[in-house]
Amino acid sequence: MNDKMEALNGNNTWTLTEILMVRKPVGCKWVYKIKYESNGEIERYKAKIDAKGYSQREGIDYEKTLFLVVKMITVRCILNLVVQNNWTLFQLDINNAFLYGSQNVE
Repeated sequence: MNDKMEALNGNNTWTLTEILMVRKPVGCKWVYKIKYESNGEIERYKAKIDAKGYSQREGIDYEKTLFLVVKMITVRCILNLVVQNNWTLFQLDINNAFLYGSQNVE
């Protein structure tokens, strides 16, 4: 949790503002998970903070949404290329990757 909060604060993810009486703030919750090794030993503890986006209303709490996702057919094509060409495949998990994206995506 401390690492996550330091990353959020260090990247200026939010600014504190006063809330108008006619609006309710969007809540959030911490989600905890334990990652295990294949032999059952604990590898690490994970924590993330999730906004309760289901309480938001378009035009009031947000103007538009954008989720960058990959289609499964793209993943299958990449995996097929890896197998066919006998390439080595690596997985990369970037902590707080969403914080580094452009804010002006149309």
